[in-house]
Amino acid sequence: MSKAETGREAQSPYAARPWLERYDYWVRPHMNYPRRSLHEILRLAAAEVPERPATAFLGAHMTFAQLKGQSDKLAAALRNLGVRKGDRVGIMLPNCPQYVIAAFAVLRLGAVVVNVNPLYTPREVLVVAKDCQLRVLVTLDALAPVTLSVLEQTGIEHVVVTSVMEYSAAGAPCPAVEGTRRLADLLASVEEPELPSVEVEPDDVAVLQYTGGTTGVPKGAMLTHYSIFANVIQTGCWAHEGLRRGEDSYLLVIPYFHIYGFTVGMMEGVWRGAQQVLIPKYDVEMLLNAIRDYQPTFFPAVPTIYISLLNHPRAKEYGLDKIRNFNSGSAPLPVEVIEQFERLTGGTLKEGYGLSEASPVTHTTPALDRRKPGSIGLPLPDTDIKIVDLETGEREVPVGEEGELCIAGPQVMKGYWNRPDETAIALRQDAEGRTWLYTGDVARMDEDGYTYIVQRKKDMIIVSGFNVYPSEVEGVLYEHPAVMEAAVIGIPDAYRGEAVKACVVLKAGAAATPEELTEHCKRGLAEFKVPSKVEIRESLPKTAVGKILHRVLREEESGQNHPL
Repeated sequence: MSKAETGREAQSPYAARPWLERYDYWVRPHMNYPRRSLHEILRLAAAEVPERPATAFLGAHMTFAQLKGQSDKLAAALRNLGVRKGDRVGIMLPNCPQYVIAAFAVLRLGAVVVNVNPLYTPREVLVVAKDCQLRVLVTLDALAPVTLSVLEQTGIEHVVVTSVMEYSAAGAPCPAVEGTRRLADLLASVEEPELPSVEVEPDDVAVLQYTGGTTGVPKGAMLTHYSIFANVIQTGCWAHEGLRRGEDSYLLVIPYFHIYGFTVGMMEGVWRGAQQVLIPKYDVEMLLNAIRDYQPTFFPAVPTIYISLLNHPRAKEYGLDKIRNFNSGSAPLPVEVIEQFERLTGGTLKEGYGLSEASPVTHTTPALDRRKPGSIGLPLPDTDIKIVDLETGEREVPVGEEGELCIAGPQVMKGYWNRPDETAIALRQDAEGRTWLYTGDVARMDEDGYTYIVQRKKDMIIVSGFNVYPSEVEGVLYEHPAVMEAAVIGIPDAYRGEAVKACVVLKAGAAATPEELTEHCKRGLAEFKVPSKVEIRESLPKTAVGKILHRVLREEESGQNHPL
């Protein structure tokens, strides 16, 4: 250890790293991470478990050997179209085998996967395509008009289309769409893929993950082969004592185009040789049928999905109790929801934390240490944290106090694509030259090293000079038996600066008035935290992954149109 490191250890309240003593016995605090292309993940699975099912999709299955064969053919076809190392290739698909085929084909060439949300409008596609200079876009035939309507304003040279049913049991061919190329035709054009060796450096960008859609103009987080591969190893070793390919089954409704689904779902699933049961669009009946039919071992999801399962009258009949691992990410999970879900299933619902800029996982819950519901758990191996004051971002606050969460580790991004100004805000070096990711989340850490997310900095409400964290108010609202979903925002107030407003969706068949919910909050919150306004709504705006969009609620309140 250097003198500089020793000095930091003496000054930092987190230098003792108490979380290391809480790790499960099989978790190593430090590991070496692969410095190879992410394509190696598929190559190894196809070599070791070639005949194991890799995907289950609408009644059809693909083995790992078939998946790699299709991916190699597409890589050869894309090379014939001129795609080279470093080129950006967009994938605008829901969860389906074609996504996996396309992602590994792009990575095989050393090109960059650009995840494009299938819900994007033409304007939103245009913003991303122009920002990163997309050369090729792979999408659904039904979505092709979205891109074609703005194609002339982009540098996209080829639009490749497939259909949802093409890789289903029905095997329905994709219809031709004028101005596009069919994925099936590209694959048919390659008999035996002959691919050149592509030198991929660990620091080469593998994925551009656009983020900031919930707070403003999107930015492309540059995730490297090394950062994503490291996160696959970190999360895999945390959850499993050893690598045994071909034994697991992942139920994936979280979308691949979201970095949570990309890394924790697709990449780790292929790394483990797991069958991935793919749900292209969230539908509670389709999800429950998949649980019954496939008996998955791992089900990663987001709070809104767990809430919808809790409110399904027959959810328990489908075999939820047979799933070994539930994990929630993307947004805070109310403690009341955790307790209800564990009573329903008899299992353990773990929370984790991550962000696009960290590939994404930085924290998760240990299996055998003390349960602390409401905590996001402990930092992953080789992941360091510090919590700094909200004013300057330079002073580390004492254990137990709230401040901005900062992360250092191998999974942290390279920076934002072509945005040095934004990169300088998010990534900062300390006096010893170590790079820290400033997350924008308010958090605290307890004496055992468990971290608790209090709120997004930008979501915090200041009432008469007092900080109000929406998640705390939402947690109280979730305790009311009639409340299914809740979102809390700040609204302008002439006297107090801001006031608290709650937007609530009630459970089917339940009834509650705004006045009743206000009185309920008064019993559990200080007066300044109690909503001054409660709005009963039919639904709440959400991202494609199911995260509630507080920003949209704020903009509705102010009468603004929300940007991408």
